[in-house]
Amino acid sequence: MTLTRNVPLVPEQSALLFIDVQNFAAHREGGEFKDLDAAEFTSKYGWFFDELDARVIPNMQAIQTASRAAGIEVMYTTIESLTLDGRDRSLDYKITGFNVPKGSWDGKVIDQIAPRGDEIVLPKSSSSVFVSTHIDYVLRNLGVKQLVLCGLITDQCVESAIRDACDLGYLVTQVVDACLTYTPERHENSLSTIKGYCRQVTTADLLAELGGL
Repeated sequence: MTLTRNVPLVPEQSALLFIDVQNFAAHREGGEFKDLDAAEFTSKYGWFFDELDARVIPNMQAIQTASRAAGIEVMYTTIESLTLDGRDRSLDYKITGFNVPKGSWDGKVIDQIAPRGDEIVLPKSSSSVFVSTHIDYVLRNLGVKQLVLCGLITDQCVESAIRDACDLGYLVTQVVDACLTYTPERHENSLSTIKGYCRQVTTADLLAELGGL
């Protein structure tokens, strides 16, 4: 038997995970951006939001819809502390200087891909969802062996999740045009760096695969 990462999804053993697609990091009024003046915002994050609005969020919506239709578990993780003052968050997050308080608007998934019904949302307080949540336990209880990843930021929390998921024995599919970071150079560098760990597909590839099930 030849071992490979290029395994088509089996819906009953697959989950789609959106990483940090939340108001804090993907809304113009979110905590990452709200204190910036217009010029600074445009200079630092103009390209990011143009891509997010025009391409990445629509891709996420299409993947979410197709996954639901195929019976694939749809899940979300968001940066959100277990406390109001963030005393429980990682040292790295404390050094970075941001806190998404428990129960805050910043911690909610953006409206465009809002969870439906009892879809699972796991708040995390570290870069990797596998470090600060019990997602591995949940995925194994769900019978998940294949994990599809979309989200933010490509070269930070998305990369962290891919590496940890692979080390824990999951087959990972990264949807390359449903992830995003702050510059095209950073995005492409991340995709090149992480490609040895996962299957990389476009939204169109994944939709065609799910449509053929």
